[in-house]
Amino acid sequence: MKRTNLVLEEKLLEEATRVLGLKTYSATVNKALEEAIRVQKVRGLHRFMGTNLWQGDLAKMREDNPRRRPKAKKVAR
Repeated sequence: MKRTNLVLEEKLLEEATRVLGLKTYSATVNKALEEAIRVQKVRGLHRFMGTNLWQGDLAKMREDNPRRRPKAKKVAR
């Protein structure tokens, strides 16, 4: 933990505390920091799309491989 003094807009801090359902200003600021970091990481995911990080045959790995699935039996009514 790091102890520090911050100058924050009081209305924003109160609204964030209320909206997030938290009890303390410290918890609110920590949650806001966690969320800001999460959002930035999600925004960076696009860099990995289409980069062929994984190579393999998903059909071979799947247990419900449609190529090997037995035909459904007809139920007599």
